[in-house]
Amino acid sequence: MASTPVMFLLFLMLFAKEATAEKIIQLGSSLSPKGNHSSWASSSGHFAFGFYQQGNSGFGVGIWLVTPPENTIVWTANRDSSPVSSNSSLDLTKDGRLLLRNGKEDHDLISTAISDYSRSLPYVSKPIASASMNDSGNFVLYDEKSVVIWQSFDDPTDTILGGQYLTSGDSLVSSMSKLDHSRGSFYLSMQYDGNLVAYPASRIQDPQDTYWASQTQFEGSHLSLNDEGSLCVTGYVRDLLCLTDSIPRNKSQNSTSIYRTTLDVDGNLRLYEHQFEGNTSSTVKMLWQALPDQCQIPGFCGLNSYCSNMSGNAVCECCPGFVPSKRSGNVSLDCVQNHSKDDCESVEDPTMLYNVTQLDNMYWGDTPYSVITVKMETCKKSCQQDCNCGAVLYSNGNCKKYRLPLVYTRRIQNSSTVGVALLKMLSGFSPIQPSPTKAKPKPKIVIVVDDNKTSLIMILAFTLGSISLFCLGFAVSIFFTYRRKVYMYKTLSASENLGFTEDCSLRLFSFDELVKSTGGFTEEVGRGSFGAVYKGTIGDSNRSIAVKRLEKIVDEGEREFRAEITAIARTHHRNLVKLIGFCIDGSRKLLVYEYVSNGSLAKLLFNGEKHLSWGEKLKIAMDVARGVLYLHEECEVRIIHCNIKPRNILMDEAWTAKISDFGLARLKQDNSAGDETSRYLAPEWQKDASVSVKTDIYSFGVVLLEIVCRRSSIDMNVSSPEKILLSSWVYQCFAAGQLNRLVTDEDDVDWKMLERMVKVGLWCVQDHPSLRPSMKNVILMLEGLKDIPIPPSAALLVK
Repeated sequence: MASTPVMFLLFLMLFAKEATAEKIIQLGSSLSPKGNHSSWASSSGHFAFGFYQQGNSGFGVGIWLVTPPENTIVWTANRDSSPVSSNSSLDLTKDGRLLLRNGKEDHDLISTAISDYSRSLPYVSKPIASASMNDSGNFVLYDEKSVVIWQSFDDPTDTILGGQYLTSGDSLVSSMSKLDHSRGSFYLSMQYDGNLVAYPASRIQDPQDTYWASQTQFEGSHLSLNDEGSLCVTGYVRDLLCLTDSIPRNKSQNSTSIYRTTLDVDGNLRLYEHQFEGNTSSTVKMLWQALPDQCQIPGFCGLNSYCSNMSGNAVCECCPGFVPSKRSGNVSLDCVQNHSKDDCESVEDPTMLYNVTQLDNMYWGDTPYSVITVKMETCKKSCQQDCNCGAVLYSNGNCKKYRLPLVYTRRIQNSSTVGVALLKMLSGFSPIQPSPTKAKPKPKIVIVVDDNKTSLIMILAFTLGSISLFCLGFAVSIFFTYRRKVYMYKTLSASENLGFTEDCSLRLFSFDELVKSTGGFTEEVGRGSFGAVYKGTIGDSNRSIAVKRLEKIVDEGEREFRAEITAIARTHHRNLVKLIGFCIDGSRKLLVYEYVSNGSLAKLLFNGEKHLSWGEKLKIAMDVARGVLYLHEECEVRIIHCNIKPRNILMDEAWTAKISDFGLARLKQDNSAGDETSRYLAPEWQKDASVSVKTDIYSFGVVLLEIVCRRSSIDMNVSSPEKILLSSWVYQCFAAGQLNRLVTDEDDVDWKMLERMVKVGLWCVQDHPSLRPSMKNVILMLEGLKDIPIPPSAALLVK
């Protein structure tokens, strides 16, 4: 009799489990974009996983909330990859893999590599035994013991759902647009200090770039959204800050609500409620948003435009002297100058070139390159004389100068933080219209009738002669003016596109001008994969420049060359060498860069003239890593460097590392590498496999180990053969617990920093690309913000 209650309880538990069971997706199941099997739905039918239409360009794979007529995408797989075609398929294979087949290419849609400390290798790949699309919106993969090996809730894109968490170190990244779900312009990050912050993707995460924060500092914080729609930041114990406590909940008893929190395309964090009345209809409403004014979001409006909320709605408008760019998207508004590039640096008095227009109540969130305390008229004249100055913001006696393009610009009414914006434009392009004037009365024509025919003929002859003489003089004047203009521009290319220099803020140099600036290319300061580099000066201030003569490049034609240079010119980062201008003179092509005074990293590391502390070594490694991260994830067009090595890393006067030669890989005549370059190339490059961002990760790893040991990656002049290949020798020392052998000639060794840098370097130089970490994780590991597993030997993992 005592067993009866126990059996009853077991029966209830079994019944409850069956009642809440999810649909199990068995091995051998398949999806395709076309037909009746394009998705796997949850039990309730509210969520689905599979193929969805991505604009007119193809199909994406993801999870969506079924909200006819237009479904709401809440998660996207491989969101930065190109859309797939209608001939693709997604197969849960018999051998336990989730394969995306797209033409000739088959690859795992989701990596199922997990930690397994009971084995010799730190990461193993478990086969999938089954999958399910849960009613919570979570897509889950299970192993043979029904243990979760992967779930979409652990890898959010721009949305979290009820029951989902955003833990320390995780981020939400906005989508590019409503139809394009690749990573967009804004990040929401749960920091390790417990603060939830939002910042533009174009800026490195820094407190001064944050435009919204939860102001929490709870230990072990995470952002959670429960099934009742409460959005809270919670700590380990009781620390709690709910962002949505005061939101009213009004719904009928027959309705079902599903909540989602999304970092929207415009960068604003919002909470939405989707109410479902049975299976017939659904409604959506916004319950909460982080910022009531979209103009508070830096980057909501694009380059050279400002955000105004005077009418209650955020509107982007071009600054005076600028017009909308053809590539402006639906959300932001990018603007370009409405005139061709000026020749400021070659004019003795630049103030004669420009007019200045004024805008009141302006605020700029960008950092000025110069701040001086002067009167407004002096501030205005100072900007006119400064060729680098595109505009100034004058407030409280401070004259703040800004270069173009102008970013994070707002117009605010009644605020103490605003000032007067003075924008510089070429004379003749002022947007300010002259005040209307009264039309002058037309002179009355008096006809005098003279009976004397001879006098009339003389008057007519004199009048016609005067008109003819005036027309002749006017024609001669036009002819000589035209000849003078031709002479001034005779050295420019006949196919010059002035709109190009305006679009990427580059200066177009003539070849003769660069010959004069470099003294006939006499002072060679370096030689790289694409040709020699010469030092020169430009302008009255004798500003130093570096001129690279491109020799080993593909002759694609002027239009293709300009397209590549445009992509390079749109990069702006403190750890990248800035491109100033270019020259095309027939087959001769030259690039003009800022001059970096302290030479290359190779000279610093291998000549041994300067002692480097471990703090300085880590700073150099972080500078290079941040530059590579910008090229891979943060610039407008993703750039794979393909040639990262110490000779292409330059040190400025403050010993800040700057990457050079980026964006030139496609211009190279062939993919062959010299002896020095091949040391830094990943194995897949040498096997003619596809090149990805992981190729740069490998090269960075080799450079990182060289920074640690201050020696070349391949050195034949060593005491024993095992030391010839640096990465192999470093792993041997690491595995044997003898890292002291790497720094025998140093006294002030920071052993924790040494071990951290070695472990990161060994992970980066793994032969298999999938084992190499992303550059974002590399930075977190170098900063000590992310645990670093024990790296395996690259040789043991080669099949």
